[in-house]
Amino acid sequence: MAQKLDKIFDSFVENNLFKDKRVLQTNYTPDTIPHRDNQIENVASILAPALRGDRVSNLFIYGKTGTGKTLSVQHVTNELMKRVSDSKSDNLKVVYINCKLKKIADTEYRILAEIINSLGGSVPITGLPTDAVYNKFVDMIDDKRQNVILILDEVDQAIKKISDSFLYTLTRLNSDLKNAQIGIVGISNSLTFMDCLDPRVRSSLGEEELVFPPYNALQLIDILRERSKTAFVDGVLGEEVISKCAAYAAREHGDARRALDLLRVAGELAERTQSKKIEEKHIDEANSKIEKDKMLDIIENEPRQFQLVLMAIMDLTEDKNFDKIYTGNIYNKYQEICEKTKNEILTQRRISDIIAEFDMLGIINADVVSKGRQGRTRVIKLMLSESLKKKAREILLGNLNI
Repeated sequence: MAQKLDKIFDSFVENNLFKDKRVLQTNYTPDTIPHRDNQIENVASILAPALRGDRVSNLFIYGKTGTGKTLSVQHVTNELMKRVSDSKSDNLKVVYINCKLKKIADTEYRILAEIINSLGGSVPITGLPTDAVYNKFVDMIDDKRQNVILILDEVDQAIKKISDSFLYTLTRLNSDLKNAQIGIVGISNSLTFMDCLDPRVRSSLGEEELVFPPYNALQLIDILRERSKTAFVDGVLGEEVISKCAAYAAREHGDARRALDLLRVAGELAERTQSKKIEEKHIDEANSKIEKDKMLDIIENEPRQFQLVLMAIMDLTEDKNFDKIYTGNIYNKYQEICEKTKNEILTQRRISDIIAEFDMLGIINADVVSKGRQGRTRVIKLMLSESLKKKAREILLGNLNI
């Protein structure tokens, strides 16, 4: 076994296709962001008044995953903070919160605690009334004239878990502040997110709105070509591979993040087979692998009610008493699991909406069938492979404490 391991280790040392793999990872911030000049200039013009001490307008940014929203906002705020640093002023603070992270954005309390921690304060993990945490935040920032820009990335995820009330409270805090001012930048992958908000929140939050369009295939080729110069050793990556990678990602709503992941995973797969070059077949293999990982990521990060419904579908799929699974069967099983885990039971109509979302995501297939006088219903079939079912069940059992 030791000899086999040595052979594997030696092959990776001798055949390194990567020059700097970090360039292809999601946490890498490039110096330039191709094909986003207009959007960056718009964000900059909206946030620039903070440099002279004026309150910035609340800004809401929409766009599909991988369209450069977060990169562009971070690029602008980094440049803003450089200007502030050069002037030796400390009257501008920028706080970035990723609302998709469970331990940060699953309650209003934790979001506020993370904001306070980012500003150098501290709040116990639990124990204080939410009003007291708001008061601590106000006291922290209102001791002098300053602007605080709160960037709430993937804010739609926080709304799913909590409600839109915390957004309304944040937007109304300026009326309680005597010296400081708060500006909110909300970033969402959902183009229809604002339609779901309370009208009061919508009017307070949506002072300025920007839409980031998807990248087309040619734009993705530019992005991949630029990154690959730094990421890979010369001569291991051909134009045909970049074009295929861009074509896959363009089909997936112009997602640059997906394109970069494809290229990175393809490089890793090529290294494992000791290939001297990255070939088109490696892109195909990477695409299949990422599809599986993406499905598990969705299951891991969906709200608890989504996970309860999926657990019900998985239980019924394995129950030999059911040759066909109908919406009503799922609702009955869902109620049982909610009672067992002491979770709130939603209405059958809401569960029907969740099932429709699973169908849209490709987790299930829902065929509408007629039951004569009883009307129409849906026959549900779970679309996960056997290997994915096992991993999905482990995720659900852990998250739901079953």
